[in-house]
Amino acid sequence: MGLPSAVAVYFLVWVLSAFLVLPFIGVRNRREEGDPRVPGQADSAPKRFPMAQTALWTTLLASVLFAIFWLNWEYGWVTVDMLDWTQW
Repeated sequence: MGLPSAVAVYFLVWVLSAFLVLPFIGVRNRREEGDPRVPGQADSAPKRFPMAQTALWTTLLASVLFAIFWLNWEYGWVTVDMLDWTQW
C-alpha cells in the first residue's frame, strides 16, 4: 500500500472513529443541563463541545483501528477469499 492510499484510508478511519467517539465523550444537550435555548438553536445543541478532547480520542481510536487494518494488509489474516460466502 502506497503512502497516498494509507493517508486516505487513515482519514476515512478517522472520520468513522469520530462518529464512534461522540456518544462516549460526555456531550450533554441544553435540555439535559436545564439551560435556556438560544433562538434558532436546536434543543439538542450542546452547551459546550469539547473539540480537543474529541479530536484526541478520535485520533487514538483511529490509530489503533488503522494499525489493525495495516497489519492485516501486510500479513493477510483476513482475505477477500475468506469473506466469499458463495463458495459454501
